[in-house]
Formats: sequence, C-alpha cells, structure tokens
Amino acid sequence: MARVKNAMNRTRRRKNLRARSKGFFLGRSNLRQANQAVMKSEARQYIGRKLRKRDFRRLWTQRINAASRAHGLQYSRFINGLKKAGIEVNRKMLADLAVREPQAFQALVEAAQKALAA
Repeated sequence: MARVKNAMNRTRRRKNLRARSKGFFLGRSNLRQANQAVMKSEARQYIGRKLRKRDFRRLWTQRINAASRAHGLQYSRFINGLKKAGIEVNRKMLADLAVREPQAFQALVEAAQKALAA
C-alpha cells in the first residue's frame, strides 16, 4: 500500500484555523494561541446567541411598560387585561405597535382596561 502523509490535512486544518481567527489581535490570529482563542470565541458566540433572545425580550417588556404607563396602566395589569380580554399578541408585536402604531396600541390598552373592569 502507498504511504499516506498528513501534509494536506494539516495544511487544511491550519488554513481553517487561520480563517476563523482572522482579525484577532497579535499572536491570537496565527500562533499557537489561535486555537485556544478560536475555541473560546466560538463558545462565547454560542452563549451570545442565547443571551440575545433574553435581551430582546427585556427590551420589548420595557417598551410595552413605558407605552402602557403613558396610557395610565401598569405593564402587569395591561398583560393581565389582554389575557382576560382574550387578545393573544406576543410581546414583540406589542412593542412594535407601541413604537410605530400608537393608536392601535391605545385601542389595546382600552380593551385591556375594559376587561379588567368587568
């Protein structure tokens, strides 16, 4: 059988590592530190994808709270009123309505207030 050397695989692996560490500072881009830097950055990317969802939900909640308080209703009472009224709108859409369609959001606030009063 023919002897198999590892040069092509090693070159491909190193090239891939350098591509993933492109833009890193000093030795972290092309020395031995690059492998550790790439592994750590990929782990942080994974964590960041999870945190982004959490951060956006907090932002939506803050926007809804600010808009509902402007109409005289607390966030928790507003959400409770929407549930009692049978209106199912997620927080992302509520935040978008609060920012871009104030009249539609005001109608939702009034519906929530009616449901709480009943």
